[in-house]
Amino acid sequence: MIIATGNHAVSYGVRAARAEVIAAYPITPQTQIIEKLAELIQSGEMRAKYIRVESEHSAMSACIGAEACGARTFTATSSHGLAYMSEMVFWAGMGRFPIVMAVVNRTLAPPWSIWNEHTDMLAQRDSGWIMMMCGSAQEAHDTTVMAYRIAEDERVLQPVMFGLDAFSLSHTAENLELIDQEVADGFLPPLNPESLPVYMDPDNPVTFGNLLGPDKMMEFRHLIKEAFGRAKGVIEEAAKDLSNATGRKQHGLIEDYRSSDAEVVILAMGASSGDCKDAVDILRDEGIKAGMVRVKTIRPFPGEEIASSVRGAKAVAIVDRDYSYGFGGIIGREAASYLSKKPLNYIAGIGGRDITVEDFRKIAEDALASAERGELGIEKWWGMRGFEG
Repeated sequence: MIIATGNHAVSYGVRAARAEVIAAYPITPQTQIIEKLAELIQSGEMRAKYIRVESEHSAMSACIGAEACGARTFTATSSHGLAYMSEMVFWAGMGRFPIVMAVVNRTLAPPWSIWNEHTDMLAQRDSGWIMMMCGSAQEAHDTTVMAYRIAEDERVLQPVMFGLDAFSLSHTAENLELIDQEVADGFLPPLNPESLPVYMDPDNPVTFGNLLGPDKMMEFRHLIKEAFGRAKGVIEEAAKDLSNATGRKQHGLIEDYRSSDAEVVILAMGASSGDCKDAVDILRDEGIKAGMVRVKTIRPFPGEEIASSVRGAKAVAIVDRDYSYGFGGIIGREAASYLSKKPLNYIAGIGGRDITVEDFRKIAEDALASAERGELGIEKWWGMRGFEG
């Protein structure tokens, strides 16, 4: 047991997973992840190749090249770094390279900002990556190891990115129980290069990623669709196995908190879900049956699982820390397509604005009151202040 930030929790997870190639380019607020990995490699605590590249685009390119040679790879980025990397993010996802990447979620400019928002990662949601979101430093550590198990499973073989909220998780120090190396090795077998969709074997030279005509492209994309169809089961299986290995409850697709008999359920994501739990407990003490469902996995989207957890609720309040212009809250709109009753969508925490326990408490009360008035399917920007410009 140590004290560590969410960023360093990821670094220790990469060490436990025995990643072999780290391609690194700094950007606030993820720089601490790759700095700690550099320290671990320099001190001999971790055996890996550390590649100092000139950009995020090159970082992902290096990971793709190393993965194609059969190496377990890792990188981390944030915000504009992820946007700059985007071309190669799609290449990795559509090319089915089982890379693991941490994304410290940060607002995209303009105006310039370094604070938390989920738009950066969600903008990559169609790139062919499995996407997860962490709620604590402990979960960030455990998810790092779990991500390799999911990505490299022969039923999936797709890259995995997972998010950490900027500063509220990335830079906040918490108690962290490190996964024992023997436990990690038992949970995560060595990468089998010959199982990879792309493996550059000198004894069997072939061409990868060359020009492909319309006669085969749909079939290639359908292979990814089928992999994502299998991924849900693999994710839940990995969470169960890591729970058994560590003795800590791991969440795969969603976390369900006191929602079975709830009349109002809040759908949340990221580090603020801890505040949401506190709000649920307060509301329960006040006689209001509240519950929470936390989205852990974004792709594949756990729509059926969410619908099952909120089925009995009078009101569902979905809190989005993102916004798709002309569409709405991304998680809210996607979840709504699976629900029989229209939810209320609350846009909150944009640009790093705090979402407090009291905010979640008032959101639940507002959603319940709105549902009783028959006002469903409404979008509300929560906590807006006077603005002239």
